[in-house]
Amino acid sequence: MNSPGDSFAWPFQDPGWFGKMIVQGLIYIIPIVGWIAIYGWLLMTIDNYRAGRRELAPAGFHLARGIALFVVYLVYAVIIEIPGGIVLGLAAGNHSSGLAAIGYAIDSLAALFILFLLPSIILSTYRSGFAGGFDVAAVWAMATRDPGTTVVAALLLFVANLISSLGVILCCVGLLFTIPYAQAIGAGVITWYERQLAGPAPMPAQPA
Repeated sequence: MNSPGDSFAWPFQDPGWFGKMIVQGLIYIIPIVGWIAIYGWLLMTIDNYRAGRRELAPAGFHLARGIALFVVYLVYAVIIEIPGGIVLGLAAGNHSSGLAAIGYAIDSLAALFILFLLPSIILSTYRSGFAGGFDVAAVWAMATRDPGTTVVAALLLFVANLISSLGVILCCVGLLFTIPYAQAIGAGVITWYERQLAGPAPMPAQPA
């Protein structure tokens, strides 16, 4: 994974990409179980990409692998969205358009903050499971080690999310492809992100 652009092309270099994506997309339809499974599929695809194999993970119910990322991301999302939710609740109770505007602004900032943290949340959870994902200090340190790289990775994950929603255009049937494809893009982005944070490989020693 030499550049973030590879994230969009590598999924199609697996000869079995179509079948894997469609089957994983069908599994995704199952509430909660399917969502956990696709997170497991994402992490297993990262395994392949890190090893230099341009292969998607086999489709399946990868619940043991995906549960940590599912729970970690859910907890972050809920906690970070609490302030905006409280303000919007107060706005509704008081019929205050001013409070509502503040609440929506806080919600928007929270969404951007989650997006900024997302690459480090995924990578930390990938490396160390629940312990890594919930190590808030380590997640923050990773995200801010190279903010420019983190922002690029976050924006690419945002683009992948936009791609996942395009399946709605085809009467939702397209989601069976676009959602797994977006996760495959995410696997490439996180693989690239990890390598960027590691820095360039050291130069070989020159003879005296």
